[in-house]
Amino acid sequence: MKTSLLLKTGVIGMGISALCCFTPVLVILFGAVGLAGWVGQLDAVLIPALVVFTLLTIYAFMRQDREAKHATDEV
Repeated sequence: MKTSLLLKTGVIGMGISALCCFTPVLVILFGAVGLAGWVGQLDAVLIPALVVFTLLTIYAFMRQDREAKHATDEV
């Protein structure tokens, strides 16, 4: 998988997870569609998703840095 795609996926996923985790976006949406009973279980999904996307972003940054070092070593 391309490093730029990994980085974009990680950053976008982390942003969406953080937005839904730290603001009442999902609470309002779930309440509007009648799924307010599931609000209590949101943290069980959002916190691990935030951790996974954060780790993916860190991995993509490390991989991008490694590729940049290899590119300069070849020149």
